[in-house]
Amino acid sequence: MPQRRKVGNLIALGVLALLVPGEPLHPYRIATLLKRTGKEHDMRIKWGSFYTVVANLEKHGFIEAVEAGREGRRPERTAYTITAAGRAELRDWLAELVRTPRPDAGPFESALSVLGVLPPDEVVALLEERLANLDAEITATRLTLGAGEDVPRVFLIEVEYALAMREAEAAWVRHLLGELGEGTMSGLAEWREWHEHGGRPASWDALLDAEKEEAADEG
Repeated sequence: MPQRRKVGNLIALGVLALLVPGEPLHPYRIATLLKRTGKEHDMRIKWGSFYTVVANLEKHGFIEAVEAGREGRRPERTAYTITAAGRAELRDWLAELVRTPRPDAGPFESALSVLGVLPPDEVVALLEERLANLDAEITATRLTLGAGEDVPRVFLIEVEYALAMREAEAAWVRHLLGELGEGTMSGLAEWREWHEHGGRPASWDALLDAEKEEAADEG
């Protein structure tokens, strides 16, 4: 059973992930980065609930306000940073989404979009758990189809589809694990170095710098 989260909207996953590097961000910049990195599609973001999610994250102690600042002619904005409780919630939530297959692939896609906040070795372990769960589901579904040999196929077509989707996902996860194990995944060295030595990935710096330049131009 999926755990009931204090803030269960998947937008929260993206907000917490963006705050992991440690630099305080105000909601406008968080929203800009979510859009710039494609998270509004990965997490099916409904922007009308964005500020409510941020407020709820603060209410439950996952983020905290650290400063207020003004950029150009924009009104003063409060910036937020992630708390220890927020980091723990992010890791636990990601682990659940990665290891446990669900009928809806959306949460897994959302987790994949911010997977870099976990160390590579931890991701490998979680993906191995997911693959074992997928293989178990595939075996059970094949048994279901086998037991229905006397049933007209039209009544089991949705089971065939579910089996095909799980087989395709298992093949993809198995391939990804192979790349991680062999070290052939692009960006793996930088990913590992980030978690071993700290700092922020250069790609995040570039995104933040670009957003700052846009803010300065608008100001």
